[in-house]
Amino acid sequence: MRTFRAWATRLIRRRRAADTAGFTIDTPGLTVVADAFDDTEAASSVLDRASQWDPRRHAVLRHHLVLPVESVPSARELLAEEGWTLRACEADPHPVPAGLDPAANRFVAVRVQHLDALSCSQEASRMASLLQRLRGRALGWDALQPHDRGS
Repeated sequence: MRTFRAWATRLIRRRRAADTAGFTIDTPGLTVVADAFDDTEAASSVLDRASQWDPRRHAVLRHHLVLPVESVPSARELLAEEGWTLRACEADPHPVPAGLDPAANRFVAVRVQHLDALSCSQEASRMASLLQRLRGRALGWDALQPHDRGS
């Protein structure tokens, strides 16, 4: 099973890389075009109110996370299997929910993908499930696209 999963993951990464050629999580000029930090708001509503979001273009999807130190290696490994990069995020302005240490480790899980309401909802659900197992918490997500609206 592990071998099949590794093969499928490599195949998905190759396809994603071909689909997003030239656009990475580090592409200069990215700006936030949509954000969702209210668990009660549907992804479709978030994208409907996102006036700068271009649904024809890929975006960098970022999930803002809080993780205990001992869970970081596991989180990094599990997220990498699905093409996510886990990065420290010290300057996250979003408040830490009650019951969590305000000085907890803040991270963002980032990757390039096509955005739609379904994919945003699915990814938020996957993050919540993963973080529950790792004793962490998802704060919300945002999407970035290049400020230059060309092509």
